Amino acid sequence: MGNSAQGNGPLAGLRVLEIEALGPVPFGGMLLADLGADVVKVMRPGEPGGPRPHLPADLPTQGQQILDRGKRTLTVDLKDNDGRALVRTLASHADVLLEGFRPGVAERLGIGPDICLQAHPSLVYGRMTGWGQSGPLAGTAGHDITYLAASGVLGALGRQGCPPPVPLNLLGDFGGGALYLVIGVLAARQHVLRGGPGQVVDAAVVDGVTHLSTMIFGMYAAGEWRAEPGTNLLDSGCPFYDVYETSDRRHMAVGALEPKFYWEFVRLLGVAHAVPRHRDPSVWDEMRRVFTNAFRRRSQREWAAIFAGTDACVSPVATLPEVTTSSRAATRDTVISVDDVPQPAPAPRFSGTPCAVPRSATPLGSWAAQLIAEWVEET
Repeated sequence: MGNSAQGNGPLAGLRVLEIEALGPVPFGGMLLADLGADVVKVMRPGEPGGPRPHLPADLPTQGQQILDRGKRTLTVDLKDNDGRALVRTLASHADVLLEGFRPGVAERLGIGPDICLQAHPSLVYGRMTGWGQSGPLAGTAGHDITYLAASGVLGALGRQGCPPPVPLNLLGDFGGGALYLVIGVLAARQHVLRGGPGQVVDAAVVDGVTHLSTMIFGMYAAGEWRAEPGTNLLDSGCPFYDVYETSDRRHMAVGALEPKFYWEFVRLLGVAHAVPRHRDPSVWDEMRRVFTNAFRRRSQREWAAIFAGTDACVSPVATLPEVTTSSRAATRDTVISVDDVPQPAPAPRFSGTPCAVPRSATPLGSWAAQLIAEWVEET
């Protein structure tokens, strides 16, 4: 790869063409860019720096801009013959293409996998949807929360007697969606590097989220998981794996599952004498009352000091502003600043091919003669 590569991470030299979409696709492209890939994002026409006509007017633009870090962007009208021809040309020199259209849309635009793979048989064509490319719901709209609901995962969350909580869009869009898209295209690319042909990667949020819950499925099959939420070990049913309010109406998270961690926890909480039979579910209601009353006697700051540096598996529940300034984040550089905007650092970390701090997206303009020349020359 020449000087067009965006970084020196382990994916330096990988050319990725990303077609503009919401949620999982831009995060997947960002992750690849963080790891050193040369990611070029095709943007559809709209006001510079503002929302495009096909996106919600109230979309958080700063969040979208962070997802574009490390990428180069160009504006292409996919309804125009020349625009579609440009995308096909770029795809013929890319290693990976990412798109998030509903099934059939890319084909109608003339940039579907059949035509792209015919021109470039080693291309990995990554498709990201909520319901998948096939099935009774494939053509219908949805969002993170509806995919979680259909997968059964949303119904497994929450406290007993309460509606399931809304777990942001991390579990579906990014965990079950983008990460599986990235794993899929990298696996397919490895197949190409070993002499195989390119192929289509069908990544669906419902598939990924369901796969993420493999351990829970196993516990259910073994009779170790009840269908009613809030009654199990990891869903707030267990009092030593839960969240408690402090005197200042902040919270502490407790994850003291193993006996050695549990006994350290109750010792520091000052209630070891009151809850001796911690593995007996029949005493868990009383145990929860003991823990609740104890935590309400001190502020979050006081409890954080008491549990700091111990193996009690207790942590203060931090806010996002606190995380950007915490000593733990600063020590690991977990949160960095790009263009004065705090954001997560690239992850994971590599000893031999460290990832560079990402830069903001760089516009290339409406047409990409320079980009085409780079990719054609380096193919």
